[in-house]
Formats: sequence, structure tokens, C-alpha cells
Amino acid sequence: MGTKTRSKKKTILLSVFIPLALILALVLGYAAYVLIAYHRVGDQPELEIVNPQTGSPATATEYKLLSYNIGFCAYTPDFGFFMDGGKGSRAKSADAVNEVINGIVALVGAENPDLLLLQEVDKRSQRACKVDEAAAFDAALPAYTSVYAINWDSPYLFFPFNKPHGAALTGIKTYSRFAIASASRVELPVETSLMKLVDLDRCYSVSRIPAENGRTLVLYNFHLSAYTSDGKIAEEQLKLMLADMKSEADAGNYVIGAGDFNKDLLGNSGKIFGVPGDQYSWAQPIPEGTFDGTGIKLVAPYDADNPVASCRNADGPYNPGQFRITIDGFLVSGNVKVVSSRVIDTGYAYSDHNPVEMTFSLNP
Repeated sequence: MGTKTRSKKKTILLSVFIPLALILALVLGYAAYVLIAYHRVGDQPELEIVNPQTGSPATATEYKLLSYNIGFCAYTPDFGFFMDGGKGSRAKSADAVNEVINGIVALVGAENPDLLLLQEVDKRSQRACKVDEAAAFDAALPAYTSVYAINWDSPYLFFPFNKPHGAALTGIKTYSRFAIASASRVELPVETSLMKLVDLDRCYSVSRIPAENGRTLVLYNFHLSAYTSDGKIAEEQLKLMLADMKSEADAGNYVIGAGDFNKDLLGNSGKIFGVPGDQYSWAQPIPEGTFDGTGIKLVAPYDADNPVASCRNADGPYNPGQFRITIDGFLVSGNVKVVSSRVIDTGYAYSDHNPVEMTFSLNP
């Protein structure tokens, strides 16, 4: 073999090897970055209380609570999310995010709730075009005091490659027309395998609202895990939160929770809404016996005459044949009287969720 032939083969090998080595180095470097940057926020015993209000809820008086997973203000009806089988990863633009915020604010104004619990409210996230949604809602809702708890603060996700999801800081936001004396963030368990890089961090927030009779309305806002290997983590999270709720109820306080369970609250949503969803780990019913001995009751909003689901699977633009399910609802202690509950049918105009609403009163 001549010198020129060997040199030519060496050049060919190098031309193939060097790009592959660079690609491998980039992949390994990115994997190291994600693993190193991954962190959990941890418990936060004192959350900031924004725009403090005065006043306390009275007993035997009807109040309205609205809970809404707003999907980081990107899920208009034409949006499908890549984690659910769709193609979208980010909102179309900052203007589009602000349009959704305005729509949600108008809805809140029309419903006029006394308590408003929002989930997936972003700050400085690429997926929400870096719009500070929490600040925007604060400015638009001056009659409410509020607290914000970070649900997760994730490193940059370089997927999908054509428009990466990016880094995301998202949280749960609680609004109250009454005074909030204190608020805290409680960390929930997550998967310990590499699935934690997909499902990220989880928590619930606790806002303590003094009632007129000297007791406390303890308000829980939560968004339980969805993207897990078997759906068991959300059950563990719920049990931990229920134990906390039980201790508050046993102390004589009023307990109300609202949020996204990522569980089938109706038990047979696939049958009710006509599209089976057995393939989704997060779409399973809450196991029987979960609430036994807790003194806490599940309130799943449902109208048998006009059933409306609280969530659609965002595997593409919204269509009537899409899998729909009710995963948003309420938890109450025995000293809270539930007058009514419902899913507000927005046609998924602002999120892959519809808001859910409960009217209640506090027993004397």
C-alpha cells in the first residue's frame, strides 16, 4: 500500500471520526449539564405575601373558589404539546401569551371568585417567551392578595430540536380576597430514577386564612405528577398531602384543597366522554381507600346531564375525538359544606384544561 493511499484513508477516517467525536462530546456535555443543573427547590416555610388584603371569611356564608391549570398560557385550541404526542413546545409569541392572560383575566372577572388557585404559572421560561405571568396576573387582579410557590425550576431542555422547550420556572399561584396570614411550600416526593428529569419537581402550597370565628381556613394549591413511569408517584404525593390535611382538620381548622390531581377523578372518564385513555399512566383512577380515615372528601365536578371534562390530551389541536378526562377538582374537610361544583366549559380556549369551580360555606 502506497504512502498516498494510506494518507487518503487516514484523511477519510479523520473526516468521519472528528465530527462523530464532536457530536458525542456535545451529547455527553449536555447530559452532564442536565444532571448537574437538576435540583429540587425544597420546603419553603415562608412564602412572600403579595398585595396584602384585610377581611376574613364568615361561617354560613357562601363563597366561590375557582381552580385552573393555565398550561403556561400556550395551549390555545390549535396547540398540541410534544410530551403528549403533539408538535408544540413553546407559545407562539409573547403577544400570544399576553392574549391568553387577558382571556383568563376576563374569565376570572366574569366568575368573580373569592379564591382563585392557578397552576402552571410561569416566570422567565423560554416556553412562555419569558413573559412573567405571575406578575401579569398580579397587576390584573388588584383586589386579591396572592402567594407564589415554585413547582419546578428546570434546566434547559434541548428538545424538540427545531424549537427547544428550553428552561422553565413554573409555579402555583393562590389568590384570595381575604387576608392570608402566612403561606408555605411543601415539597412532594418524585421519582428517583432518570424519570425525575422528565417529571421534575413537585410541591403543594399552604395558605392560612384566619376565619371570623377564630379558626383558620387552610387552603392547599397543588399540581401532582403526570409524566411518570407508572402513575404511583402521584398517589404517594396525594397521601402525603392528605396526612397534612388531616392534621389541620383534626385541629378544628377548615381545610380546602384544589388543583390538578393528574388522576381520573370520575373513575371512568374514558367511558363518559367516549374516548378510552387506558394507555396514559396519569389517567388512572385514585385507588379505593385512599381517603379512608382522613376525614377529607374528594369533590369531583360533574354534571350527568351535561358532562364536561376538565382536561384534553394535547396530542394535537383540540377536536371532539380527543381523549378527555376530569383530573381537576377539590378536597374538603367535614366542616366545609359544598353547595355545588362544576367544570366551566371554555372549549379549551386558553389551556388544555377547563377551569373548575366550587361554591362552599364554612360550618359554624
